[in-house]
Amino acid sequence: MGHMNSTDLRGPEVRRAPTDHAKNHWWMWVIAAVLLAGGIWYYRGAQKTQALNAGAPGAPTNGMPGAFGNPVVPVVVSTAQRGDLPVYFDGLGTVTAYNTVTVRSRVDGAIVRVNFTEGQFVHEGDALVEIDPRPYQVALEQAQGQLAKDQAQLKDVQIDLERYKLLFKEGVIPQQQLDTQEASVGQSHGSIQADQAAIDSAKLNITYSHITAPISGRVGLRLVDVGNIVHATDTTGLVVITQLQPISVIFTLPQDQLPLVMSKLHGEAQLSVEAWDRDDTSKIISGKLATIDNQIDVTTGTYKLKAVFGNENNALFPNQFVNVHLLVDTKHNITMVPVAAIQRGPQGTYVYTAGADNVAKIQSVVVAQTTGNLVGLSSGVAAGTNVVIDGQDKLQDGTQISPTVAPMPTVAAAVNAPSASAHPAAPSKNSPAPPTGAGKR
Repeated sequence: MGHMNSTDLRGPEVRRAPTDHAKNHWWMWVIAAVLLAGGIWYYRGAQKTQALNAGAPGAPTNGMPGAFGNPVVPVVVSTAQRGDLPVYFDGLGTVTAYNTVTVRSRVDGAIVRVNFTEGQFVHEGDALVEIDPRPYQVALEQAQGQLAKDQAQLKDVQIDLERYKLLFKEGVIPQQQLDTQEASVGQSHGSIQADQAAIDSAKLNITYSHITAPISGRVGLRLVDVGNIVHATDTTGLVVITQLQPISVIFTLPQDQLPLVMSKLHGEAQLSVEAWDRDDTSKIISGKLATIDNQIDVTTGTYKLKAVFGNENNALFPNQFVNVHLLVDTKHNITMVPVAAIQRGPQGTYVYTAGADNVAKIQSVVVAQTTGNLVGLSSGVAAGTNVVIDGQDKLQDGTQISPTVAPMPTVAAAVNAPSASAHPAAPSKNSPAPPTGAGKR
């Protein structure tokens, strides 16, 4: 007993009764029962909604599930129509004065009067500037005096000539003396002609000292003031006149469009041109195409055209930037849809059509012409077909839709729409691409 270790002296072992874990986790069973009851309730509600949608297809449900579990998507549709669609070529232009004249002095002298107001509209022949005419008046009087002197001398030599002729017949004077007197008469005639030219030159200088408007137009800022000495050799001029009525616009178009424009001009057709503002949102004025430049700019691949506008209300101003729309053709009896209906995908250009069953269908189309907010189609959609113009990003082929009809824009309204909407927009990144074989019948 004495050799026993202390580790052998253990007390009596106490064992605990096993714990019931199920009793400690009773709340988990309660949560499971609640979830099961909620799932049954949701499943029965969904079955009732499907039954309602199956009984009334196409009824608006504000996105609630429709037949076969597909959502009903609200969209806006418009009806395709047939009509005439104008074809416009768009270019950038700069307004230029029909005529521009820098008025200069043709004589030397001091300015004594300015007869115009800056910015004034003047007519051809109106007085603009007066230069001191007194030096030229003096020159005129001097030339007139010289003329009178030479005329008196001519009369004298003519009398002597008649006397010499009588003396020559009597043999008193030789032939040489008679010939010399005839030459003196000719010299006097020449002097009189020179005097007359000097008189005309002085009168012309007096006329030049009264400067008038060579054309009708608007005068610019005055370049000289009263009291300044001007010369005929000055390069600055006195004032600039620009003709604004009519006025011209120089614009450019791509060289690929040249053949059609040339064919219209060779056919003696007067093409209409419209000038729009800088933002291309409102039309300023209408005019006619005047001519085409004789060469293409190789650096830009464009050619220049000149249009003329009446500009009765002075809406255009020189060096103003405008957008130019040139009417070159009209597509007759073509199917038209709003530009918002056009979508693009891997299979090409397509639209969503809305049938009588309110189901969206993908239909491939071929675009013939885009003008403003309208697109002319050569095939794919017939007149009277409803096409979706808003809400395409939520559609697929066969989607149940709830359509709202929007009026079709008129041709006049489409043409006058901003050019930003004149070309089909690329589809949204969220827009579904048509499946393989979409639009095929």
